[in-house]
Amino acid sequence: MRELLDDIERWRAAGKRVAVARVVDMEGSGPRDPGAAMAVNEDGEVAGSVSGGCVEGAVLTEGLSVLRQGKPRLVSYGIADDDAFAVGPSSDTRSCASCWTRCSAAD
Repeated sequence: MRELLDDIERWRAAGKRVAVARVVDMEGSGPRDPGAAMAVNEDGEVAGSVSGGCVEGAVLTEGLSVLRQGKPRLVSYGIADDDAFAVGPSSDTRSCASCWTRCSAAD
């Protein structure tokens, strides 16, 4: 999370709204442990990572939605083993099989 602070401060100083997503739980192994965070501003700029790539786009979409609606949410990202290699170029996309991310607006 500390690696995001400079970006968040810069965006907020420019008057941009920011949402922060954080991995809060994971079943099995994954590329990022609980506590990993990603921030997105209202223009779609991103800092940080919650998954190493396999769900970043979906988290970006959720972050923008949180900014529009003003309501935090808890989202679970999962993929079936049959779909594991269709998600993206990660070396083991199945490692994102059950990732819970909380996304909320930074006040």
